[in-house]
Amino acid sequence: MPSDAPVLIDVSHGVATITLNRPENRNALSSELVTALSAALDQTSSDDAVHLIVLTGNGPVFCAGADLKERKSVGVSGSDAPPPFVSVFEQVQQSPKVVLARLNGSALAGGLGLVASCDLAIAPASAKFGFTEVRIGVAPAIISVVCLPKMTVADAAELMLTGERFDATRAVAAGLITQAVPDDQLDEAVNAMVAKLRLCGPRALAATKDILRRVPQMTDRAVAFREMAILSGSLFASEEGIEGMTAFAEKRPPKWAN
Repeated sequence: MPSDAPVLIDVSHGVATITLNRPENRNALSSELVTALSAALDQTSSDDAVHLIVLTGNGPVFCAGADLKERKSVGVSGSDAPPPFVSVFEQVQQSPKVVLARLNGSALAGGLGLVASCDLAIAPASAKFGFTEVRIGVAPAIISVVCLPKMTVADAAELMLTGERFDATRAVAAGLITQAVPDDQLDEAVNAMVAKLRLCGPRALAATKDILRRVPQMTDRAVAFREMAILSGSLFASEEGIEGMTAFAEKRPPKWAN
C-alpha cells in the first residue's frame, strides 16, 4: 500500500491498525477517505488472522468530521441521502472484530461520530471534542444515532446544544470514550488494552460485541433469555469454548492468546 494512500493498513501479531492518512485535511470524512476506510474495514473484518482492529490517524487531528466542501455541494443539490460515512459507522459497529479507537488528536462533529461507533476509545488528555454542527447553522443529526445511546440526557443536551468544545476527561464522563490518559502514555494505554483483548477468544469477542448491540433493544425478556441461552450453548460447545475451558483446567494460556 503506498504511503500516500488515504488509509493505511498494517497487520501485526493479529492486530490490524487502520490509519486515516489525510492530515493535511485533518482526516476529514471526504468521499475519498470514506471509500478507502470502508475497503480497509471490509478487508480486516473478514481476515481470520486479525484478532482486533485499532483505528487511528496521522497528524494532530484524529478526524475533523465531514468534508464541508463536499457536504455544501450536496446540500445545494437538495439531496437527502445519508452521507457515505454513515455506512462506515455501521461497518465499525457490525464488524465481528473489536474496534479500538486510538485517538492521535481531536475528534469533532462527524469525527466524534466515528469515535462513538467504535467499541472502545482511548484519547490523549490534550484531545478536544465537540458537537460543533450548531456553530455553523446545522445540527448533529446523523451522528446522534451513534452518540446518544452512549450519553446521558443531560450531557447530550448541554454538549449538543452549545456546540462547546470539551476535553477528554469530559468525553469519558459523557460516555463517548473509554479512557483519557496523559499524552505521553497514549501508546502504553492502547497496548495495555490490546493485551487484555488478546486474552479473549475471537469468536467470544464477536458474540459479546453483538450482545452489547442487540440485547438493550430487546423488549421481551423471555425472548431475550431464550436467544441468549441458545447463543451461550453454542459457544460452550464450540471449538473455541472447549479450548478455553481445557486451557483453564490445564492452567495454560488458550491457543489464541499466543
